[in-house]
Amino acid sequence: MANAASGMAVHDDCKLKFLELKAKRTYRFIVFKIEEKQKQVVVEKLGEPANSYDDFSDSLPADECRYAVYDFDFVTEENCQKSRIFFIAWSPDTARVRSKMIYASSKDRFKRELDGIQIELQATDPTEMGLDVLRSRVN
Repeated sequence: MANAASGMAVHDDCKLKFLELKAKRTYRFIVFKIEEKQKQVVVEKLGEPANSYDDFSDSLPADECRYAVYDFDFVTEENCQKSRIFFIAWSPDTARVRSKMIYASSKDRFKRELDGIQIELQATDPTEMGLDVLRSRVN
């Protein structure tokens, strides 16, 4: 189960919670953290459906890397209600170099575990993943 390149395993809960977000819309967002000692990706925080985008961005630490999935609702120009699932690789400039390397080397394998991601973003500061950026990626 561990990834040969980075040695990271993916906790079953990660896939389970993602499926609940995708199929049942049980969550607005999920923040994932790599537990270096256990060498696996785990769920750190679940956002309730009523949570705002600010609640989501506030849940990402300012100086540590994380993976996150955000269920973005929007209205098309034709006035249709839609949603897209964003995968966000959060890697702030202030994070430790070792942490950034581990997250970068584990990202593709982890993302493959989450079947149904539609758009990927790489962000090093909050402006790179603001609501305006999300809107521009869905249109």
